[in-house]
Amino acid sequence: MLNFTIGPVMSGETVLAIGAEQVPYFRTKEFSEKMMDNERLVRKFAKASDNSRVLFMTCSGTGSMEAVVMNCFTNADRVIVINGGSFGVRFTQICEIHGIPYTEIKLHSGQKLTEEKLYEFDGKGYTGLLVNVDETSTGVLYDTKMIGKFCRGNDIFFVCDCISSFLADPFEMDEYDVNVMITGSQKALACPPGVSIIVLDEVAIKRVQNIEVKSMYFDLNNALLNMNRGQTPFTPAVATLLQINARLHEIEDRGGVDAEIQRVAAQAHDFREKAKELPFEFISESPANGVTSVHPINGDAYEIFLRLKDEYGIWVCPNGGELKNTVFRVGHIGALTHEDNTILISALVDLKDKGLL
Repeated sequence: MLNFTIGPVMSGETVLAIGAEQVPYFRTKEFSEKMMDNERLVRKFAKASDNSRVLFMTCSGTGSMEAVVMNCFTNADRVIVINGGSFGVRFTQICEIHGIPYTEIKLHSGQKLTEEKLYEFDGKGYTGLLVNVDETSTGVLYDTKMIGKFCRGNDIFFVCDCISSFLADPFEMDEYDVNVMITGSQKALACPPGVSIIVLDEVAIKRVQNIEVKSMYFDLNNALLNMNRGQTPFTPAVATLLQINARLHEIEDRGGVDAEIQRVAAQAHDFREKAKELPFEFISESPANGVTSVHPINGDAYEIFLRLKDEYGIWVCPNGGELKNTVFRVGHIGALTHEDNTILISALVDLKDKGLL
């Protein structure tokens, strides 16, 4: 299998080797030290302040999206949600479930958020903003620095879902005035799914400590207290957390976060250049490094996904809903190479020769 999806992605040999080992007991000094090391490296790679805290949640990224909304907002807030696709919709659904008043900035598929559009909401009394930095359903990367400036000027609590963009696109949590960052194990960290990560700045920590949450599992204040000793309140995905530690050190040894982002950017550029020979359109006005959204001009996107999977052993990402038959996505994160891009392009050329695109 050659995996060009955007989660779970291809893992490297070090991560795979840890996954083949017996899972150790975790209420130990040794595991706590690994967890504190994970916190240190995630904080460093997110370019967060030294006083920020990192929480490791055993759930999908959506679990942490919901936990953040539950722990950082109340029905007294007025929240802006950037909605440019299925993951923007997910934030609106979470707000509805938990009774958080919100207003959408609705963008069409592939549309970037402009300063003009954002500042229509300037001075309107909003208290929070939620954005999926890489709207993965369409591959759009939003301008986090611009949004951070807007939030700072309006005293707005700023939450960034960086699940698909962390380690793939430039991000500076402290510099961009981000209060909360969320990411996941199965994206550019290239580990198995099951762990999502929340980074809280000092303002966010105070919010979490002062809001009473009616939840046992998603009580982030309890998670903070346990992380003081390098532990989680309940049994975590132990093996995945050990894999994350190895992967973070691998990134550090290879030059750090900026070098990793450059590697992903080069992988994306290589694919996009090679794909120019095919009858494709790239739909994103502001493409993220981690994924390319492809519209096959003459073919059915879902049929191409199925053919690649069944006939070539290559996985790309299908879409759902109204984009199912018009857009598929190619990921550039995980243990992929330029040679892998060539294999994918060759398969697509073969489909073109068969009249399927």
